[in-house]
Amino acid sequence: MSLGQAENRARPEPWTDQVATAVLVFADGTVIEGRGIGATGAATGEVCFNTAITGYQEILTDPSYAGQIITFTFPHIGNVGANAEDGETSNLAARSGVRGCVVRADVTAPSNYRSAEHFDTWLKARGIVGIAGIDTRALTVLIREKGYVNAVVAHAEDGAFDLDQLKADATAWPGLLGLDLVPDVTTGQSYTWDEMRWVWGDGYKSQDEPQFHVIAVDYGLKRNILRCLATAGCKVTVVPATASADDILGRKPDGVFLSNGPGDPSATGKYAVPEIKKIIESGLPVFGICLGHQMLALATGATTAKMHQGHHGANHPVKDFTTGKVEITSMNHGFAVDGESLSDDVEQTHISLFDQSNCGLRLKERPVFSVQYHPEASPGPQDSHYLFTRFVNFMREQKGLSPHKE
Repeated sequence: MSLGQAENRARPEPWTDQVATAVLVFADGTVIEGRGIGATGAATGEVCFNTAITGYQEILTDPSYAGQIITFTFPHIGNVGANAEDGETSNLAARSGVRGCVVRADVTAPSNYRSAEHFDTWLKARGIVGIAGIDTRALTVLIREKGYVNAVVAHAEDGAFDLDQLKADATAWPGLLGLDLVPDVTTGQSYTWDEMRWVWGDGYKSQDEPQFHVIAVDYGLKRNILRCLATAGCKVTVVPATASADDILGRKPDGVFLSNGPGDPSATGKYAVPEIKKIIESGLPVFGICLGHQMLALATGATTAKMHQGHHGANHPVKDFTTGKVEITSMNHGFAVDGESLSDDVEQTHISLFDQSNCGLRLKERPVFSVQYHPEASPGPQDSHYLFTRFVNFMREQKGLSPHKE
């Protein structure tokens, strides 16, 4: 399927009597017209698709999406509005990592008791450029067949676009391979976190009696990861991605967490991997998620590679070899660890049942493990929350305490 074919299928009826107020312009010059939503202006990035049917606000505030334009396969996005509680970026100084969004249906008035803001207003406030009225099924098929594509999404109320310039911008954008985006989303200074997971009727409460101190290295942290750590009994200190091992170990933690984040792990790994190696050598329990998983793998001598279309959604089946169970997981990654490159002292613990790609590892002789997917969900199923208990159990073991049931 060509980009030209995608264009022919991308304009749902009725449409011909309306002025296009947004365009999606690909590097090959293909132009798909639609209706603008969110901020006006233009944003360049890598177009991916996300198959989740809920949680669009969490998805659009996930720092791991930095540099990407998200195509939502679920047609109705924005219909439950937005609120101040469901954002996932832990760096409140950052407006948004995502470059733009592509949706099928026009944004309707919100219908949800938790809604505090219209979705279009929320997009504008975060500077996210969007386009509606697109055949997102055709665009998803295109990405599945051709892989990631670079494009510009532009929104102008008067419908005036310099298509030649937009094509040039899409062509000039270098893509994510070799790109370190972590400096754009990491925290600028250390801070502590004690807020626990949301509970129906109670909202968010604080962890007042932590048993363990965890240092979380912020490569693009999601807030619900911090909440899950706090709920598991941890006081959390968040440090920037550039924090040294000496700084981290000098804080006397019981464990170290390596967070999710955007971009190419080999690029971020140039400064992060040497510090991760020192942390592993310290003997402390270490838990990594997503980018943290990939860089932990690099620290053990494994390799990573860019994926054809990536994994983005909340319905991905993963098998845990340590339990034999299959979990439905939330995923967001465009790079993957090469399972064949794992050394003899590293065990592959999880695989994707979609494509058999690596989704987890552990060091055989140390309390160190990681997963490619997002066990904290937000959005997504909660099948994998047990991994936070697994991490805590490593810390309990080092203190001579009996483990909790996973």
